[in-house]
Amino acid sequence: MTCEIFLEMLEREAPAVEFEAPLLDARAAGASAAELAELDGAKRAALRVRALLERRARREAELAALFDTAGDLAGLRDVDAVLQAIVHRARRLLHADVAYMTLPDPQRGDTYMRVTDGSGSQAFRSTRLAMGDGLGGLVAQSGVPYSTADYFADRRFRHTVDIDHAVRDEGLVAILGVPMKLGDQVIGVLFASHRDFRPYAPEEIALLVSLAAHATIAVDSARLLTETRTALAELSAANAAMHAHYNTVERAAQAHDRMTDLVVRGGGVADVAAVAADILGGALLVLDSDGRRITEIDSPESGGRERLGDDHAVGEITATAAQLGRTVAAKELWAAPGGAGSNPLCTLVLHHSNELSPSDQRILERAALVTALLLLFQRSIAEAEGRVRGELLDDLLDGRVADHDALHSRATLLDIDLTQPHVLVVVEDGGQRRTAAWTTNYVLSHHGLAAVRGQHTVVLLPGGDASAAAHSVAKELSAALGISATVAGSGPVDLPKRVPAAYREARQCIRVLHALGKQGSSASAVDLGFVGVLINSGGNVLAFLNTTLGPIIDYDLRRGTPLIETLETYFATSCSLSGSAKLLHIHVNTVTQRLDRITGLLGEGWQHPDRALEIQLALRLLRLRESAVFSP
Repeated sequence: MTCEIFLEMLEREAPAVEFEAPLLDARAAGASAAELAELDGAKRAALRVRALLERRARREAELAALFDTAGDLAGLRDVDAVLQAIVHRARRLLHADVAYMTLPDPQRGDTYMRVTDGSGSQAFRSTRLAMGDGLGGLVAQSGVPYSTADYFADRRFRHTVDIDHAVRDEGLVAILGVPMKLGDQVIGVLFASHRDFRPYAPEEIALLVSLAAHATIAVDSARLLTETRTALAELSAANAAMHAHYNTVERAAQAHDRMTDLVVRGGGVADVAAVAADILGGALLVLDSDGRRITEIDSPESGGRERLGDDHAVGEITATAAQLGRTVAAKELWAAPGGAGSNPLCTLVLHHSNELSPSDQRILERAALVTALLLLFQRSIAEAEGRVRGELLDDLLDGRVADHDALHSRATLLDIDLTQPHVLVVVEDGGQRRTAAWTTNYVLSHHGLAAVRGQHTVVLLPGGDASAAAHSVAKELSAALGISATVAGSGPVDLPKRVPAAYREARQCIRVLHALGKQGSSASAVDLGFVGVLINSGGNVLAFLNTTLGPIIDYDLRRGTPLIETLETYFATSCSLSGSAKLLHIHVNTVTQRLDRITGLLGEGWQHPDRALEIQLALRLLRLRESAVFSP
């Protein structure tokens, strides 16, 4: 009956204070101390269940908000509406009194309130902050999140009369601000604030950072869309000015219409390149920002006879176009960069035997711009999905997804088939940032997950062979980026409970590869022989060493003798006294004396094949332990 009372309260989501009522009623009814103790224990258990349900509900709401925000970005039409939605979600998820966003004003050299939610003060909404003033100025300067539980008592940032007046007028006390970063540049600050004293938990800061990342994409996408609209407007003006040249205008209009129609219908980079090659004639090559070939198109008129010049010529003209930021020509090659700056998102290279007219050059440039826009949109979607995939793998690695149903619901949204076996792969290399970007695209095409953990990039992939998966990742990573990485695999993994253990095993494999001098190679525990068996079984290495070599290790430590070194050399020379003496630079008699001492410590029969094998294994494990592969 006691449990039913609290279960009924949990079912109707009763407030915490109501859970005291049964205990008070029982005490008033004169219940015994044992009954009261039992009732108090049931109450405490029910409150723990209630707290757990609340945490899961909050996490579900946070993930739903991030999914909703990613959906807003995917269908970006009105940037103001997207930013307003992000600020509103920040206020709702952090239970804040006021949430707001500040953006820089390049013309006035300060920042202004772009979006507010929950603000009741006109003075607060109209506040403008000079660079470096207030908590927001500290966040913008440092590029890292800052929070204060008591704004007016905090002296880490510069207080000004105007800002303090606005904050006091709004009644704010605690403020959390996180940067909106585009690369290394801070393009704004997202805030959540409360009207009472409170510190901010790390998970609240992490949630606001995720929302700020979505806001950054929205602001930057709005800028690029504005640039695109401006470019399209320029194209329309050029067409009107050349109305007398009907054929030229018709070609430009045809290119514009066909590419726009392709984008509207969901066409890709190859489709845009095919349209441009068809209109301009010749062969067209599309390169990404790293100079890799995305697609190559021959126009029907070329009949497959025209080809782009050699890679050296293409590389030279591409570098020149990127440096100048405009279309350049060299020996029948025309290169148009897509995007602003010296590092464009793409470059279109056209091989054409005739001089291109100014209008045809603009067609090539518009094709480059549309291609850049498509690539940017694809990148934004991939980055958003990559973050969601990374969050799921982070939760699995930290053991925060213990319920299989919860894992299945999240995996289904990411098109991951849990009916297949999965393996875990850990990558360690010096170019971690490039590796993380590559693995994001790799797991999308292989229906897996990827996350960065310290110096490692971790990948969860479908498959049942951990060794094959590690070799495949290492091979494709080397081919794509020219990186020689140390890669380790583990699995198949029992999802979700065994993911942390698989991660530990893979990291242990990497340490073993380093200890064996095999950096830049790939393996799983199965490939490491007896060492891999110990990794898999969690064998007690220290106990084995103490049992097998303990007397000699203790003797060397006490006397400063080299008996372990002598024993290793003796086995390395196939038990040759003269060979050991030569390598150790000592007399054969000295070797004999040391071996006699070893016999006295280990007992007779230590050179018997079975015993000798155990000793050689222990010597190998001792060296690995000294390399920090195994620890006590």
